Amino acid sequence: MKKFTSKIVLLLIVAVFATACTKDLDSKPIDPNVVTSATVYDNPAAYKEALAKLYAGLSLTGQQGATGQADISGIDEGFSAYLRQYWCAQELSTDEAVIGSSSGNIREYHYQNWSTSNAVITALYNRLFYQISICNEYIRVVTPKLNDISGTLKTDVTHYLAEARFLRALAYYHALDMFGNVPLVTDADPIGKFFPKQVGKKALFDYIQAELLAIDGDLVNARANEYARADKACAWTLLTKLYLNAEIYIGEKKYTECINYSNKVIAAGFTLHPTYRNLFLADNNLNNPEIIFPVTADGIHTRTLGGANWVIFTSVGGSMNPADFGITSGYAGSRTTKNLVAKFSDISGATDKRPMFYTSGQTLEIDDISKFTQGYAVAKFRNVTSTGAKGSSLAYVDTDYPLFRLAEVYLTYAEAVLRGGAGGDQTQALTYINRLRQRAYTNATGNIAAANLTLDFILDERARELYWEGYRRTDLIRYGRFTNGDYVWPWKGNALAGIKTDAHFNVYPIPSSELGANPEIIQSAGY
Repeated sequence: MKKFTSKIVLLLIVAVFATACTKDLDSKPIDPNVVTSATVYDNPAAYKEALAKLYAGLSLTGQQGATGQADISGIDEGFSAYLRQYWCAQELSTDEAVIGSSSGNIREYHYQNWSTSNAVITALYNRLFYQISICNEYIRVVTPKLNDISGTLKTDVTHYLAEARFLRALAYYHALDMFGNVPLVTDADPIGKFFPKQVGKKALFDYIQAELLAIDGDLVNARANEYARADKACAWTLLTKLYLNAEIYIGEKKYTECINYSNKVIAAGFTLHPTYRNLFLADNNLNNPEIIFPVTADGIHTRTLGGANWVIFTSVGGSMNPADFGITSGYAGSRTTKNLVAKFSDISGATDKRPMFYTSGQTLEIDDISKFTQGYAVAKFRNVTSTGAKGSSLAYVDTDYPLFRLAEVYLTYAEAVLRGGAGGDQTQALTYINRLRQRAYTNATGNIAAANLTLDFILDERARELYWEGYRRTDLIRYGRFTNGDYVWPWKGNALAGIKTDAHFNVYPIPSSELGANPEIIQSAGY
């Protein structure tokens, strides 16, 4: 079902401008060929077509391939991709990834010395709120139309609206996690120029939680929707993330709630894919029982410089053969640090199959962050199928990015149990962890005993299982090790050996451009 997210249409954008620019929202155009919000949904298919734009917003950047007709102006279009900027913010700021490029001050992520004018942070912020705005517009325009439709179409549109609210909640969750105090704008707010008010973390947390709980009855049952569309399990998984980090976000422990929703996801019937490597290949959309919610890619229909395309292209350089990754040539950008490598007792693949490092011609140490050959390359994501065939295009990948998968929920359950949540137990937590390790080792030789199941072990196991999937920054912050001097890595704080950084870097700054445009916004402390 990759074609669902690849069908990008102008309908939603037409609706945005039509509702914003006419005084009479019920007026009809004189020219029957002109499409406005009053007429676009006369075609029942338009409801789903416009919904596709919301999903596509997670990967694509405009209306015309990788460049042209960009969603966001004032920045290189490729930089503006949602998943690309999310990945950079979550990975490049940690021990899991460094990048040689200096474009847009992107290297400041790893140095943890970014400023309010950092271009890539601004791109991330703007993309989040663009995504929120198109979700708001879809919900605003489509909700009243439920009164005028019936039957199967009404059922479908009810599902679509719940999915749009999920996607909006996802963007707000990322805004909460990465920026903290941000403006809150919903479909209930007026159209046109006004200054959205900033809300505190608690208010935003409560809003996201309320939205996810409210849509539960309208989402399709878990594992019953089309591939890559949100269902109940997606909302439950997002709630586990919200609750696992609640103590950081709002100073309240929500580990019992975290276990409750982890149990719901696990009971929905997802299972681990038998082969870890195949989770990150060009045919990972086929018969994959583990992925709960992917950001899809298609080399022919969804051409983007974001998504998994960015992760794969930026990870190839040096003596690596691009053909092995199903691409024409790499960007020679991202690698990892020795800290991640050290999480594995063996990186040869003879035991644990998860470490996929390219070491030929690469040094473990990074003396010069600009040189791709310093730091081991990561060969986890590829535009090659499980049978060895290349993707449909060598310029744009077919590999879907697993934003949510069952392995994360197993790890979340175990951590919430160890942090004191009720409704679970350490025996079951150990079972889930050993399932991951049995998959990794292809047998029980990697199993751990109950005495080894500690919070420190969980943090390291999350790194081993989930590296380069966009979790690391949030995990380190939850453990107090992101800016803390007790845990450092090469070039943290712009020092070769790594140094402690200031705690205000635990959230990204509100961009200076936003502060200049909205007098209601107050900058986060420390910036």
